[in-house]
Amino acid sequence: MKRFLAIIVLFVAVLTQGYSQRKIVNLPDLPGFITLKCDFHSHTVFSDGNVWPTVRLGEAYRDGLDAIAITDHIEYQPKKDQIPTDHNAGYNLIKEMAKEYNIIPVHGTEITRSMPPGHLNALFITDANALVKDSVYDVIETAVKQGAFIQWNHPGWKSQEPDGIPKLYNIHRRFLKNGWIHGIEFFNDSEYYPNILEWCQEYKLAVMANSDIHGIISERYKEPEYTNRPMTLVFAKEKSEAGLKEALFAGRTLAYFGDMLAGKEEFARPFFYQCITVGPKYHETSKNYYFDITNHSDIPFYLVNGPKGAPTSITLNARSVTRVVLSKAFKGTLTYDVKNVLIGTDKTMKAEIKF
Repeated sequence: MKRFLAIIVLFVAVLTQGYSQRKIVNLPDLPGFITLKCDFHSHTVFSDGNVWPTVRLGEAYRDGLDAIAITDHIEYQPKKDQIPTDHNAGYNLIKEMAKEYNIIPVHGTEITRSMPPGHLNALFITDANALVKDSVYDVIETAVKQGAFIQWNHPGWKSQEPDGIPKLYNIHRRFLKNGWIHGIEFFNDSEYYPNILEWCQEYKLAVMANSDIHGIISERYKEPEYTNRPMTLVFAKEKSEAGLKEALFAGRTLAYFGDMLAGKEEFARPFFYQCITVGPKYHETSKNYYFDITNHSDIPFYLVNGPKGAPTSITLNARSVTRVVLSKAFKGTLTYDVKNVLIGTDKTMKAEIKF
């Protein structure tokens, strides 16, 4: 009997240890800021999700996130006959436990309307139940009065935009004029919407990436098809709710998913250079120079369209060192398009490699 109990204790210990395993996400900080890895769009049984809120917290911990928002629908409650409707329940169930995981819980909800304006998340609210209103204008105004950051969700979702192309309607322009939209999802689930980058630049909005998960994260994003879940990289002055909120309203973000980065060049460029180290020339022959580029991050970078006389392309695999051989005959600037860093619609970031 004692042996049996010992086996049970050992089994539980192994399970507990496994549950405590946390993935290290190798992404750099920017000078003066820390990079917070966040998912601001997820669902639980309190709307149309399939898991309890604490499961979302455990997933966020294991995936190396710094912040998670449970954003259950206000207007869509398919389980209301089984689970009493309390729009604050998801947040209330994780807000204290999140402290044990060193994760920032963001109080949020999803405002679920037909297009226009479509679906919007209200983040950093104080009372989701106060957002139960007929007029979407009244809902957004109430959320903003609570200090909410308003995110436009999946703007090109084909259920609302059959051609998959996001469009600005008059109601969106009115919200933008009022300062009632603060960010837009570039990535949602496995979709992305390139043309929103110009809007984010024009209106000074944050570029977002979120899972919009309803099921189990580990079942939805499996390797090798997916190396990571969608996440918003937020460049904050400190790891706190206040620091996170300030950075989002300031628009200091990049969207990260599927080995792709998207966002404003003012953040994408320094982030790229923080990811890599270009080493000095370590050897030369009568014809060539030899040097290394180290990629310290989890993101591979694909350098393409190299200048004449230089390597046409260079692949910087994640967490690896790449040897580069450059002809001494090359006299120009070693400039490439970084294929998987988007800064506009069909526009990739250019990077200069100096050794």
